[in-house]
Amino acid sequence: MARKGLQSLIRLARYTFMRAVAIFFALVVGIFLTIVIANMGGYVDKIKKAQVEESISMSVFTNPAYKNLTTEEKRELIDKLVALELERLGLDKPFIRLDRNFLRSRAFRYLIDALTLNFGFAEHIHSTSGSKRVWIIIKERLPYSVLLFTSANLIVFFTSIYVALVLSRRYGSIWDRLSVSLAPLSTAPPWFYGVILILIFAASLRLLPFGGFVSIPPPKSPFAYALSVILHMILPLSAWFISGIFASVYSWRTFFLIYSSEDYVEMARAKGVPGRELERRYILRPTLPPIITSLALMLISAWMGAIITESVFKWPGLGTLYMEAINSFDTPVIVGLTMIYAYLLGITVFVLDFVYALVDPRIKVGGGSAT
Repeated sequence: MARKGLQSLIRLARYTFMRAVAIFFALVVGIFLTIVIANMGGYVDKIKKAQVEESISMSVFTNPAYKNLTTEEKRELIDKLVALELERLGLDKPFIRLDRNFLRSRAFRYLIDALTLNFGFAEHIHSTSGSKRVWIIIKERLPYSVLLFTSANLIVFFTSIYVALVLSRRYGSIWDRLSVSLAPLSTAPPWFYGVILILIFAASLRLLPFGGFVSIPPPKSPFAYALSVILHMILPLSAWFISGIFASVYSWRTFFLIYSSEDYVEMARAKGVPGRELERRYILRPTLPPIITSLALMLISAWMGAIITESVFKWPGLGTLYMEAINSFDTPVIVGLTMIYAYLLGITVFVLDFVYALVDPRIKVGGGSAT
């Protein structure tokens, strides 16, 4: 018994190590590609260098202190100031090198900083307190996205699970056929429904605010403040719900129907197992792994917000921050946001492997086979 237990621990340790290495390798590749794409392979450096040169040139030629300098002297001064500024920004070093000097490139430095969660300072964006530290900027915007999209995703998830279970009991009914016919409505993104809802309930009926997080100026009473936040959340929550609920219901309904037609379910039904117990023991329990996976990935996606949806509703979350960083070519912010999501995704995938073993007895972690 002791020998068998030791072998199981060794298999578990080997499995854990291999999964951790595989996930870490995927993170490294994904983050490096993000760094290269965010910098357009080095093209953004050319844009930044041109902006630096233009800004310094304008300051030199318009500064009265330099009016007595000749054109050549001004050009020498501009070249000197540009060189100092490029060195300060690190733009005097190549962005990426595909030779033995790769480790000296800025892309590799960005990669090491990202993997160690050293996001540094933003180049253009700052927090409301004036700080340019990327972590402070992200931490400031994070609660807004978590509040809105965690609420929206949880509502969509549990509503779709419940409705799908009800429809799977009434296969072929008018409500079942209606759910199938409504599924294509989910092909439209949330921001599309957001625009329609804004036109109806904000522009025409004037029942709800156009967007934002809270009224301006913010109410001083905690109750009034919370009520204002809820009113501002109604339209984006509704847009997210309408966009996701129909496809989610159709997907889970089909999933439950497949499992309800299994032989062991038919046998349990023939033995007279009550309907609710049949669903709990023979349909829901075998489907727990995909249900847990869907919920976990859904909650993680809430941390990143939604770029266009937040922009439509002027919601001050991470999605809006992403858009600002992309428009201003702020590479540290883009890399910081992507790195946080990548780590969360990697950790979730890693933990889910062990959760599967707890909820599904057919799976053995580290055993390499199902029983």
